[in-house]
Amino acid sequence: MIFHQLFDQDSCTYTYLIGSTVSKHAIIIDPVRSQVSHYINLINKLELNLVASIDTHLHADHITGSGQLTILTDCHSMIGMESKAKFVHIKFHDNEILNFGNIKIKAMHTPGHTPDSYCFVMEDRIFTGDTLLINATGRTDFQNGSASAQYDSLFNKLLKLPGFMRIYPGHDYNQKQYSTIDDEKKNNPRLQVKSRQEYVEMMGNLNLSFPKNMHFAVPANLNNGLTEQEVNALV
Repeated sequence: MIFHQLFDQDSCTYTYLIGSTVSKHAIIIDPVRSQVSHYINLINKLELNLVASIDTHLHADHITGSGQLTILTDCHSMIGMESKAKFVHIKFHDNEILNFGNIKIKAMHTPGHTPDSYCFVMEDRIFTGDTLLINATGRTDFQNGSASAQYDSLFNKLLKLPGFMRIYPGHDYNQKQYSTIDDEKKNNPRLQVKSRQEYVEMMGNLNLSFPKNMHFAVPANLNNGLTEQEVNALV
């Protein structure tokens, strides 16, 4: 398997490029529009064929590169069926197995950060988007987030996975690359709560400022990251 963890400095977003050495098919998870040319250069260098661009949820801190990648590579864009994003080729559902030749991932609906948040399980690793971060969890105070729903996603889904599984998050603000389920159970301060109520109260008291790009990222991502000109060319 070919695996690249890519980092966008402006939004501290992790993007994941996964490829098969056999079929040469590749998928990309949570691409950032400003980095699309870099992704394409890497894909060409690795002689891969990008078949899917997948978003874990509708992002508020950066514009997704999925729409532009569908134009430039003919790949399919994908997001969860709960998402309101338009101009997306495929919307998957909870527990759906997504097959891309030799690459198989399981979509796991993990609402909380947003109603359309998903994680993706693949062999010994899970891509957790903004649901579970390293020593943190995704905020739940905007975009119809729900700390109670996130509690269920964390404690009744993610933390029931095997402890050895590697966690690859959608962000890290200290550039830590990965963790494990066991490490997060032991060390993540937000996972030490004793009840749903305690978790909801903790998340409600974070008092975080909104993402700096939110005012333009969310409207753009409702159109799959496409510009007005690109949208007009499609309709």
